[in-house]
Amino acid sequence: MSEIEAQVEAPVVETEAVVEDQETEVVVETKNQPETKKEVPEKWGIAHIFSTFNNTIIHMTDLTGAETVSISSGGIHVTADRYESSPFAAMKAANAVVEATRTKGFTGFHIRVRAVGGVGSRVPGPGAQAAIRALARGGFKIGRIDYVTPIPHDTTRKKGGKRGRRV
Repeated sequence: MSEIEAQVEAPVVETEAVVEDQETEVVVETKNQPETKKEVPEKWGIAHIFSTFNNTIIHMTDLTGAETVSISSGGIHVTADRYESSPFAAMKAANAVVEATRTKGFTGFHIRVRAVGGVGSRVPGPGAQAAIRALARGGFKIGRIDYVTPIPHDTTRKKGGKRGRRV
């Protein structure tokens, strides 16, 4: 019986050595995974949304506002003039800006919404809200949303003359 016990013990010792080799390989694999992850520095920009009742223009710049990153308008993405200010056109324009901005390494932006202002309308057009929502869905961090419509304190004279527009 001693010969049988010797034969049984020999393979058990070999399998234990194999198990130890597999355990060391697993440890090596887990060490490699965290090293591949790199932190990307944050890069912020400004999304200028100019929304009127005739069109919506989305202009992405760097933080200084001097360097244009991407620009798009609702009129580029629709065929009829009456749809330029629509929420759908504004959403398509915002998505085009998001794709172009992502390729240039931006991670977040501030939003500045502007209407015509002055003697014109002080209310943003219908595309402003849709553009903001589309930009928010783009996967960027959003800092602040500012309303920057120019409102005069003393107002310039409206067009039409002294007696107004005669129909």
